[in-house]
Amino acid sequence: MFRAIGWIPRGLAVVILLRSIASAPAEAEADSLTEHLAERLAQQSPSLRAFYAVRDGRPAWQEAATVAALANALHTLDADGLTPQDYRPDTLVAAHRQALEATSPPEARVRFELRASQTLLTALRHLQRGKVDPYRIDPDWEVPIAAPPLDLAEISQSVDTRAFDRAFAAARPSAPPYQRLRASLARYRHIARQGGWPMMPPRPRSLRPGEVHDDVRRLRERLALLGELEVMAGEPWSDPASMPPDPRRYDERLVAAVERFQRRHLLEVDGIVGPRTRSALNVPVTTRIDQIRVNLERARWLLHGLPDSFVLVDIAGYRIRYFRPDGGVWRSRIVVGRPYRRTPSLRSQITHLTINPTWTVPPTILREDVLPRVRRHLGYLWEQDLMVLSPSGRRLDPRDVDWWRPGNVILRQRAGPRNALGRVVLRFPNRHLVYLHDTPAQGLFEREQRAFSSGCIRVQGVLELAQQLFDDTGTDARVGALVAAGRTRNIDLARSVPVILHYWTVHPDEAGRLVFRPDIYARDGALLEALDAPLAP
Repeated sequence: MFRAIGWIPRGLAVVILLRSIASAPAEAEADSLTEHLAERLAQQSPSLRAFYAVRDGRPAWQEAATVAALANALHTLDADGLTPQDYRPDTLVAAHRQALEATSPPEARVRFELRASQTLLTALRHLQRGKVDPYRIDPDWEVPIAAPPLDLAEISQSVDTRAFDRAFAAARPSAPPYQRLRASLARYRHIARQGGWPMMPPRPRSLRPGEVHDDVRRLRERLALLGELEVMAGEPWSDPASMPPDPRRYDERLVAAVERFQRRHLLEVDGIVGPRTRSALNVPVTTRIDQIRVNLERARWLLHGLPDSFVLVDIAGYRIRYFRPDGGVWRSRIVVGRPYRRTPSLRSQITHLTINPTWTVPPTILREDVLPRVRRHLGYLWEQDLMVLSPSGRRLDPRDVDWWRPGNVILRQRAGPRNALGRVVLRFPNRHLVYLHDTPAQGLFEREQRAFSSGCIRVQGVLELAQQLFDDTGTDARVGALVAAGRTRNIDLARSVPVILHYWTVHPDEAGRLVFRPDIYARDGALLEALDAPLAP
């Protein structure tokens, strides 16, 4: 406006002049910082260089309020089971103040600039894909982490607007299981802050329905804390934690709550508080919190880039689900490997099925299981329908073999009702040579805990799954007719189907309640130790 009329008031001119004089050193200082930053970036990690590339080389951490907002945001990572002190939020503000002192050289400001940016990128990467490298703690791990690259432009904008909660929300897995685990972590920590739950005292015999005992009151309090007690129709009280007329009586309502607890801990569902149920009730809340944290880390490894349709094998939960292209979900029970013959974690593609399979006894099973039985009783070979073959495939007479020094003989079980693989095998490439298959030992599926195999996965109702795979991939085949024909043959799927084998010891069920599983392969300890290990400065 003043230019339009050709003059500027004297007072305003003085102000403009003073501001321009004052801003000149600041602009020169900013230019100097940008130049020093550009020089140092050449020696930095690709992620740091890319971050500053989207900013056109602009510094990110010159404002004290921005640094304080980052420090506050880092403290919130505790809600994801990470350790905020890994990222040293409490030292950031002081380090920034020191770097901006008049006596500090430009190099000090550049060092802080790079440190703060690296801290943010590290935290986001840990939140997105996990702090712990699964390959480092599990030599059998074979699941690539499919997390997408961080959106550096969005991150840069979050820095400029101090919206770090938005950056963190974009990084963490959005899948419902992760969100449920995160909510449960907050809930269990609240219980811990209230003093935890009451412990069940030792007892020489099981607590059975209908008994009257002081332990029942404690049991009722314990289950009420987690919402296991539910109001039954016609009861006069409405608060699930409220006491019945005789809180010492093990009544029907409490039996139902115990059965829900047993079901959520993969225990035999009988309503009897025996040694195993009592032991599960007495696991401290702090231990459960650690279990949730460990499985949040596992979720960060897995819950990215999942296909719309795939087969998911839940090893520790003894469950399998097939997410079908039409949105339906097929569910069933499985048997997995024993603790000393673990089912591995892997990701692959189901490529073909074997109908009426034969079974070649693997070397480990031959050495450790079969040979000792054959040495005790040669008739075991005929009982199990096992053929003895030379390395070239020539049939051998079992009576001509020295079973104490059998050499390279091969044992192969004929197709049929006694075959260890049953009638159908679902095959997928992997270095562990495991697969999904049928089994003649159907009774094992009735157990709550089912770690009985030598590493492969036995599937209840696998013929139904096989037919669904044929139908969903456009493969022209009928499982029933192929099995009835009795001939051993491989059927390629018209389109491969992704399969993931993964290990969770805590997982939310369809209702959102946590199911705690025994750590059958003792993997939680190593992961927790690595998760809690401080980051190197």
